[in-house]
Amino acid sequence: MNDDVRDVIIVGGGPAGYTAALYAARANLRPLVIEGFNWGGQLMITSDVENYPGYPDGVIGPEMMAEFRRQAERFGTDFVTDDVTEVDFSERPFRLTVDKDVYLARSVIVATGASARWLGIEGEQRLQGRGVSACATCDGAFFRDKHIFVAGGGDSAFEEALFLTRFGYKVTIVHRRNEFRASQIMVDRARENEKIELLTPFVVEEVLGEASISGLRLRNTETDELQDVEAGALFVAIGHDPNTTLFVDQLDHDGAGYLVTRPGATETNVPGVFAAGDVQDHVYRQAITAAGSGCMAALDAERFLAADEGHTGTALTAPRPEAESAQV
Repeated sequence: MNDDVRDVIIVGGGPAGYTAALYAARANLRPLVIEGFNWGGQLMITSDVENYPGYPDGVIGPEMMAEFRRQAERFGTDFVTDDVTEVDFSERPFRLTVDKDVYLARSVIVATGASARWLGIEGEQRLQGRGVSACATCDGAFFRDKHIFVAGGGDSAFEEALFLTRFGYKVTIVHRRNEFRASQIMVDRARENEKIELLTPFVVEEVLGEASISGLRLRNTETDELQDVEAGALFVAIGHDPNTTLFVDQLDHDGAGYLVTRPGATETNVPGVFAAGDVQDHVYRQAITAAGSGCMAALDAERFLAADEGHTGTALTAPRPEAESAQV
């Protein structure tokens, strides 16, 4: 066991985790980020990011995450590039286990994110970022005047399809059944949109293309007939899974597994444990909103630690105008 009790340990290395680390480090909280083997989150499989402020020419996803990490490191953040295997929030200091090593913390920020569900078909992983995506808001603008396909049958698939009509000349929703799980109002909106086609009962069997997507192989679920179609992009919209397996036995969560935080804050049901980013956000799921909630979590942790020490500290006092401008 490492006897050094950290002021804050951040679990997860993505926009939320690294932003939380930056703010915590600048507040002299000596943060430790247990970032995981797959640090960087979903942006590590994103080729171009053009909607994050401060990058007018766009930026490669992995490059942006490396810059986030470097900035947090510059102010004294420490990192463990490994996965947490067990947590104990039953008493303080909190205990986080990484294989055989145990780390102790007075506060914890959970920023493990969420993972998009994929179809698991041939060509899908190879062409991610090259025509295959799970985020229309992130990547839709790259496929102007293309025939865009959306795989899924729920509200998220219809929302993605309606958004993508701003870019593609045609958007086809592919679903395995003739009935949709989406709400009727979403289905009606899609049917009323002249750019949207509903293709049922079909599934995507394979993504075709070498350097980038060129088409899809579709299968009729009733007849098993195969057909190849040209495609400019495929958006997979079959849901996300929050990375919360380690925490659901100790932290409140909703039916889908997303951690529940107090409205307007990042506090969980366990005092001293906070959640930020996609692990608690199933609505927006953007790098910028994740980074914003990471900032919130660090400030919430700072306030918690200051109050826990029996004094207010600067974080609990009303900020002066000059202090506000300095905390941009």
